[in-house]
Amino acid sequence: MTLIAVLTRYLTVILILALSVAVRAEEMPNVSVTDVRRITHDEDHNAFTDLTWFRGHIYLTYRTCPDGHNVFDSSSIVVKRSTEGVDWETVATFSVRDRDVRDPHFVVLEDSLYLYTGTWYCGSHKPKTRNMNQMLGYGISTKDGESWSKPFALEGTYGNYVWKAHSWGGRIYLCARRRTGYQEVADYAEHTPIVQSRLLASTDGKRFVDYLTVQTEYGDEFDFINEEDGGITFLARQGGNRSAQLITADSSHQIVNSQSLGRYIGGPILFDFMQWRLVAGRAIKDGKARLIISILSDGRLHDLLTLPSGGDCSYPGMVTLCPGCVLVSWYSSHEGSTEIYTAKLHFN
Repeated sequence: MTLIAVLTRYLTVILILALSVAVRAEEMPNVSVTDVRRITHDEDHNAFTDLTWFRGHIYLTYRTCPDGHNVFDSSSIVVKRSTEGVDWETVATFSVRDRDVRDPHFVVLEDSLYLYTGTWYCGSHKPKTRNMNQMLGYGISTKDGESWSKPFALEGTYGNYVWKAHSWGGRIYLCARRRTGYQEVADYAEHTPIVQSRLLASTDGKRFVDYLTVQTEYGDEFDFINEEDGGITFLARQGGNRSAQLITADSSHQIVNSQSLGRYIGGPILFDFMQWRLVAGRAIKDGKARLIISILSDGRLHDLLTLPSGGDCSYPGMVTLCPGCVLVSWYSSHEGSTEIYTAKLHFN
């Protein structure tokens, strides 16, 4: 092949790539951000949000702790609700004795709303090094949004760090991660490579069993969507600040593909809205932590916008608020203290 032919082929490939990028750019929505609100106004550490609709109200949850981000039994979970995502009333709070509560997430099964939280043991027999093998999921539930149950332990989650949950087909599916074989380690640095992430399942919201292994090493928090063909798509953070992974399982729920998304995502969320699949989470932009919302298309991330954020931030929640409008929640320390925020995203 002559040099001219090689150059012609090379330029053709570049042109095709450029045109494909241009087409994707034209298909990207125009998004405006309005009504940015700071929900909390105290000096506690407020973090780790989630949102859901239930019986005509939007529910917002987060963790609050007067002692900070790390593991403290002074932490508690707060639940607020609103009719339009503007004014919020507190409808529930709870804590668990001798345990740090964090990362609360909602899930609706039939006529009940469940709220799950992972908990670190921090009682009088706590080890010098945090031990995932002592973790246990807890939950509360309600049928009307007014009366809530007392906290209950999630059977089948001991030794697991529980996170997001979704329901379909009469079951709740719960994101959890644990050490392979529940190994004990002398140093926490040995912990990260041996963590596997798993999907647990429950028919009653209280007792869980193993369902599917998602990551076999460097496992971390993940979100997931049940596809129309019966498969499952996972967006998974990796331990050790590695690049996030896009993982797919087929209708028999066997993992069939895993690929890197090329960048770290902390506290990831997947959210289908109109014709777009949204991804949000903490990313590093210009060397700084920011909460970035992107479009996931053809296995690639296309950034839409950066919300007001910085420092200790991320863990967003999303709900559809109105036609063309999404309400998003997140936490951030960009204004000094670590607080909860909401905003409206308008898609045109």
